[in-house]
Amino acid sequence: MTMIKNILATIGLICVSGLFIFAVQAEKSPSDQEVVEPTKVINDYNVYAISVPDDLNFAGEEMPLQDPDILERMDRELLVNTYWQSNGLLMFKRAEKYFPIIEPILKKNGIPEDFKYLAVIESGLTNAVSPAGARGVWQIMKTTGRENGLEINSNVDERYHLEKATEVACKYLLRSKKNLGSWTLAAAAYNAGNAGVSRRLKEQGVSNYYDLLLGEETGRYLFRIVALKEILNHPKKYGFNFTSEDLYKTIPTYKVEVDTVVTDFTKFAERFGINYKILKIHNPWLREPKLNNASRKKYFIDIPKEGYYSVKP
Repeated sequence: MTMIKNILATIGLICVSGLFIFAVQAEKSPSDQEVVEPTKVINDYNVYAISVPDDLNFAGEEMPLQDPDILERMDRELLVNTYWQSNGLLMFKRAEKYFPIIEPILKKNGIPEDFKYLAVIESGLTNAVSPAGARGVWQIMKTTGRENGLEINSNVDERYHLEKATEVACKYLLRSKKNLGSWTLAAAAYNAGNAGVSRRLKEQGVSNYYDLLLGEETGRYLFRIVALKEILNHPKKYGFNFTSEDLYKTIPTYKVEVDTVVTDFTKFAERFGINYKILKIHNPWLREPKLNNASRKKYFIDIPKEGYYSVKP
């Protein structure tokens, strides 16, 4: 009997203790008014649909945007290039640096200025190398370059020479315009080749780019060019904000004539107060740290004017 009483007393003590603890916790619990509401997340980044302008053209040749297929393809490229913001800003920056070199060469050769945007989509205005072996800002193949007078070997590759490569691109485009009849088709041929575009036109019984059924790359080609043209000409409209100080600048240079062998371009550069790296930046067509030049050909090497680089010995 005594044992039963002890058990009951213990159970009672536990129950009383539990009620006491609950009461203390209840007193310490915040009231409904004291509970802090979670902070609401504010979304300050928004993505908007883009209205396709109804007057887009390439080299003065209108895009048939009344065709729903053409409208959708143009819309795609405007969206992709508007919302790839980092790449877009780089294009604005590089265009400021390289367009002043490209534009007068296009004009001299009678090529519409819109073709500078072809260089943008070909290489991003860099000395790119494609899987197929095309090189430089204009992505010129070795055969095309040599056929048009460029020197291309392990020592010198003039596909990386912006002025000379632009001249070759102009020659190619002029021939394409003559063969195919429009600047739009000439641009497409820069990607797919004159023979390829001519064959597709004949096979499909059409006469212009926008009526052709093409592969993915060539099918997007003109739309990408026009999208970059539209965006680069209307930065604020597409949400790009920068000042002129944010853009890359063309470094003024002067030319040094060389008609002999150069055994060491590091020492050559030092003569003009620069280093080998800077020499290569301005002359990427020099592919080795020496110039063979057994034929004593005249080369012109660009040297940056003084005051633009700080070179330490």
